Amino acid sequence: MDNPSDIFTKPNCELQVDLTNMLVLEGHIQCAAFEMPIRPYEDTIYFGKQLPSIAAERLLRDPSLNFYHCNERFRPHPSRCVAIRDTEDGHFAVVDITHNRNVVLEEVEPSRAFFTIYEGGIFLHQGLTYLVREFSPDRRVAKVALVKVDWTTQQRDYTDIDPVETEAIRRLPAPSLSRAFYGAIRVRQVVFGFFKVDRKRRILDAVHVDNPPIILHSKGLWLDVPKPALAILNSRRLNVAAAIHAAEHAVLSLMPCYVISMPGDVRTECKNATKEFAQKETSRKRPARLTFYDAKGGASGSGISTKAFEFIDLLLVRAVERVEACHCVAGCVECVCSEGCKEQNLVMSKAGAEVVLKCLLGREAEIDIEGLPWGPEDERVKAGVETVVEAGAVPLSQALREKRGREEEEEVVVVKVEDVSEMG
Repeated sequence: MDNPSDIFTKPNCELQVDLTNMLVLEGHIQCAAFEMPIRPYEDTIYFGKQLPSIAAERLLRDPSLNFYHCNERFRPHPSRCVAIRDTEDGHFAVVDITHNRNVVLEEVEPSRAFFTIYEGGIFLHQGLTYLVREFSPDRRVAKVALVKVDWTTQQRDYTDIDPVETEAIRRLPAPSLSRAFYGAIRVRQVVFGFFKVDRKRRILDAVHVDNPPIILHSKGLWLDVPKPALAILNSRRLNVAAAIHAAEHAVLSLMPCYVISMPGDVRTECKNATKEFAQKETSRKRPARLTFYDAKGGASGSGISTKAFEFIDLLLVRAVERVEACHCVAGCVECVCSEGCKEQNLVMSKAGAEVVLKCLLGREAEIDIEGLPWGPEDERVKAGVETVVEAGAVPLSQALREKRGREEEEEVVVVKVEDVSEMG
């Protein structure tokens, strides 16, 4: 920390709640409308200025009195549709089948299910150990049995985060030629094995499993790494995956400065050292892309990445400033490392992150290529075969295609009018 005295001298931070987040706001409005009809313009004092538009779009209008009632999809008990512990849907049920009990122990959020429920693994519940006998992602059910063992399990996994549909495009300010994209994200999580570890965290055994993948859908934003950045990184033998991973963490750490959020609300794809530094080719090539997605909120997202999309140009500028100002050599939590990285920040390149971020902003001329270190930067881990390929285009959504079609038609009309006026 640069200013440790601030901990003791500055006042405590105020609790901030984003009351404009639709994921949070709509549930409360539906519950309120069930208890008493909503009067949009009079009740804005309680629910904000956007209440009239929300009422018109999401509530049922009473034309005789101009009141709004709870939507039918929330009835008969709206409060049961609004979670107070989390904002995730589609929970996984953990069923205890010990001695044919068939009792639900608890329901696990999709974001936790990936690393807590897998066949052959140990599931901990209230201090007791349960062995996962059967796991069905489609039915969202895991069957467990009570066992007495002196070891636990640690999953071996990988996660692929890929955009599947583009819903919005934002051009970065000149001189940049890059664009930021927003849309639907698919998160594919696969547990391919696990370690048996004792209480001293010593590995007792390595087990391979063939579990079906857990596929989640969310919303997020992404930026394709420009070709000049890839060329510079390759010319200095800097690991492209490490550069992308470091750049993602640099941007991710700054999101709370622009969007009301908590660590973990928005996530990215962390790079695994075993794969990235392997000495053989891999069939799991990943696109050269910075990707961020909402960890909560289901397929509709939590709205945090949507707001981050609006500030992406400022986030990139601040990320470059932060990386340049940090005095560390290989990267630290003040610039490109993250305490929440599930791969322990092993695949990191601070120099590569600076290249990626500056190229996204169109500031390639500021990069001192000769001053960049030669890879591999970390002598503890040998450099492996490159696992990153150039990012391809993501299909546009139907709404975005129609919007572009109308804009092109308007441009054609304008050109024709100009041609006619010049002839006249």
